[in-house]
Amino acid sequence: MVRTFRYSAASDGPLSANPAHAFAARHALRLYRADAVYTMIPKNACSTMRLSLAKANGCVGSAADFFWIHANNDTFSADLPSLARARYTFVFLRCPFRRLASAYLDKMVAREPPMWQLLDLDRRAVAPADLTFRTFVRLVTRKDALRENHHWRPQVDFLVYDAYDDWFRVEAFAAAAERLAERTGIEILDARGLTRHGTETYRKMAGDPDLPPLDILLLQRGGESPDPATLYDGELVDRVGAAYGADVELYRSLFGPDALMFPA
Repeated sequence: MVRTFRYSAASDGPLSANPAHAFAARHALRLYRADAVYTMIPKNACSTMRLSLAKANGCVGSAADFFWIHANNDTFSADLPSLARARYTFVFLRCPFRRLASAYLDKMVAREPPMWQLLDLDRRAVAPADLTFRTFVRLVTRKDALRENHHWRPQVDFLVYDAYDDWFRVEAFAAAAERLAERTGIEILDARGLTRHGTETYRKMAGDPDLPPLDILLLQRGGESPDPATLYDGELVDRVGAAYGADVELYRSLFGPDALMFPA
């Protein structure tokens, strides 16, 4: 089977000087014993998958070695022959609306480095306390910000292949884990309790796009968090749908419109 690279023909120059291909290839990680390639996309169960890959490749013994993955993002990056000869390829996608809400509820509310990077792009015109979800969406969907951080960069940018043997969705992770065990023998180590990045453990409550981030942080400390869908209104659905149009269309084509948070 010939593996066709998604961005190789985007430039007539040397492939090594093709930035779109190089970016995607850097996020294509090898699972050695299965001769497989996994495309890692941030906010798409990537900590769980990187930890599981590290154990499968013999670099960590258990989930207790979790912090190893943070300094080894590129350790398993595939070279060109490995990409071309891979016997099995897979990727996890996520509803673009859910992914962006997750980036906000995680990185922005907790004031992690990506928040400061985003505010610096706007010359700190917005104070951290004023970075509501509405303001966040308005900022990240600007052309000068859309690709500045991998936590909100479009998912299609990470895809090294035109087609994968398996396209998984984060929202159906349990079924994907079973399939991966069958195809590769990999043991999935759930990293969510270690990273505390996800919102799955919080009790969901109604929110709105203009809820101050400090209010959300206090809710999270009490075990609650806004339901991601309630952070959107018509304006924000339209903005995200336009800026992440390729992601939305890919997700819809693979999993159907009802798999999207906002199907229309």
